[in-house]
Amino acid sequence: MADFAKLQEAMGDLEEDVVIEIIDEVLAEGSDAQAAVDACSEGMNIVGDRFEAGEYFVSDLIYAGEIMTDAVQKLSPLLAGGAASGASTKLILATVKDDLHDIGKNIVKAFFEAAGFEVVDLGIDVPAQKIVDTAKEQGIKIIALTGVLTLALDSMKATVDAFTAAGMRDDVKILIGGNPVSAEACESMKADAWAHSPADSVKICKDWAGM
Repeated sequence: MADFAKLQEAMGDLEEDVVIEIIDEVLAEGSDAQAAVDACSEGMNIVGDRFEAGEYFVSDLIYAGEIMTDAVQKLSPLLAGGAASGASTKLILATVKDDLHDIGKNIVKAFFEAAGFEVVDLGIDVPAQKIVDTAKEQGIKIIALTGVLTLALDSMKATVDAFTAAGMRDDVKILIGGNPVSAEACESMKADAWAHSPADSVKICKDWAGM
């Protein structure tokens, strides 16, 4: 049986070989892929704590993101089993204007794709109008906005306001995620939901999509 506690620890310690070895065990056993993802996610929290404590550096965050992305992609066949298909599973993912971070976005993207979503990744530093225009052109109803910097909250609010100005606010669901978001920020900018973890982001969007 795969040792999920060991997987969490290995992720936190940036032991890529151990992480992949346990992920391969999960695949071979056909066991609980979601538990493996959750263990990796908890390990990422350890990485974040160590970064804040000055024990890890930006290069460590990038490396952790690469390990996490590889792990989730490997688990995709088990995670995506039975996922719904169709337009309702399409979503926009973007790091908002004035924020150039993509580590968190790429990890969340891997989670979304593993869960069966078709992700339209607009990249980093994305203006509000581009997000609105893409949603309108492609008929996308779920918008996931990410950011790491505190100033990202202003850009997230500007994006919500842009949907309102375009007369589309009632047609879309907007999720905000990343370090600076909170229940208060979500309520203030009139987004529909907020999340700090990729797993919570997926759960919220799956509920919206009826998956």
